[in-house]
Order: sequence, then structure tokens, then C-alpha cells
Amino acid sequence: MARRTTSLEVRRTERLTPHMIRVVAGGPDIAAFPDTPHSDRYVKIVFPRPGVVYPEPFDMDAIRAQLPREQWPSTRTYTVRAYDSAAGELTIDFVHHGDEGIAGPWAAAARPGDVLRLLGPGGAYAPDPEADWHLMVGDESALPAIGAACERVPAGVPVVAVLEVAGAAEQQHLTTPGDLHVTWLHRDPAVPDQLVAAVRALEFPPGRVGAFVHGEAGFVRDVRRHLVNERGVAREDLSVSGYWRRGRDEDGWRADKAAERTAAAAGD
Repeated sequence: MARRTTSLEVRRTERLTPHMIRVVAGGPDIAAFPDTPHSDRYVKIVFPRPGVVYPEPFDMDAIRAQLPREQWPSTRTYTVRAYDSAAGELTIDFVHHGDEGIAGPWAAAARPGDVLRLLGPGGAYAPDPEADWHLMVGDESALPAIGAACERVPAGVPVVAVLEVAGAAEQQHLTTPGDLHVTWLHRDPAVPDQLVAAVRALEFPPGRVGAFVHGEAGFVRDVRRHLVNERGVAREDLSVSGYWRRGRDEDGWRADKAAERTAAAAGD
């Protein structure tokens, strides 16, 4: 991901559901934001540490060279829900669970004129226009990427979505030129594997699938295994990513992934 920091200003906010907040930002710096072809464009949002004075212009490389690690800004990874280069606006949807975390509370308090700094974008996925149908599996954290992907599916192509959210109030209206069939699951601690079970129970349409499976790392792993081992889905037809892990914040999840990569490289 590029190191350049894009500095935008909040233009407006909207509470899409009780726990999902949309932030739309713009400003002169958006002209330099790359308009990549990916529907899973992700950015790292930069949150300065309270009380720390940062060099201007704001530059992450300079900050890391000049300041001790404990004064570096925090970053959180989010998918760009929409980027409208003509309007000069970038949209990011935030899951908000009260005072928990960094990004959600920031979005809840955001007002027009507030600064939104971000690094990126990254990304590697867009719906394959040659696929016979598309499977989208995710939770709230993946809804922005899934919503963006649905809008890029060719007209009339089947889209099967299996989505888990906290409850009926968290369901969102998704639009697509394709033929969309959505199964909404409401989270139930007594049935922690209901999303995996729902995918297992699906009757797959004929033809080659393009699958997008993102969200909590546990179900992502299990759905991937099912698709590859039991459904015979080719690995190149899968976009799979664990965004978070139960019981871990993003910093902890990054540490887990780094440890797993190290262990894999060592042959453990």
C-alpha cells in the first residue's frame, strides 16, 4: 500500500442502521486518490494520538522516522464503499458499537469539516465478468465490500449472498444489476456456526462461481475449506480474507496474522 496520506474533510454523515454509520468525505486532496478497478478497495484510516503534535505536512514516513513508536498514529482498515471522482466524494461505512474501539466512536462523533486521513488504497478483487454466478458471504464488517461488489456484477447474472448481522434492524438494502438472492442471518450466540451451516445448505446454481468470503476469521476459514474441499471451487475463483477475529481488536489481529506468517515460514 502506498505511503502517501490523503487528507479529506467530512462532508456529511448518515446512520444507515443502528450500528452502521456512513461518512462521506471530499476536498482538494481527493483528486490524487487512485481510482483503481477493484471493488474491495481498502484504506488504512489514520487516527492521531491525543496530545501528540505531528509534523506538517502530515507524512507517515516522517512521523515514523522522527517520533517514538508509542506516539505513532493508530490505523484501522476499512473498505471504500463508494468513490465518486466526478463529485469528488469518498464514502466509508463504519460499524459502531458504542464507545468500543477507535474508528466507530470517531465516526459517531464526526461532523462536517472534520479531517479524515487515510493511506491507500489497496485491493485485489472485482467480480469476474466471466463467472456464471457469484457467491457473497460475510458479516457486518464485509457489508461495504459486498455492497460495492454487487453493484459491479453484470446485468442478470445470479448473485447469492449469505449475510450475518446482529438483527433485523441491521439489514441493508443491496442493489445490483445482477439477479440477487439474499439470506439474512441474525447472530445467535447459541448457534455460532450458523453462517457456515447456511452456506453448506445452499443449492448452488450451475456453472462457475466467483466467491467473495470476507469477515470474521473463523467462519472465513471454515467456508473456504467447504468451498474448496467439498464443492470443488477453484482457488483462483475465491477471494477470501479474515478482517477480524473474535476477542481481538485490529492490533491484536495483526499480531496474530504476523505470528502465523512467521510460523508458516519456519515450517511449524
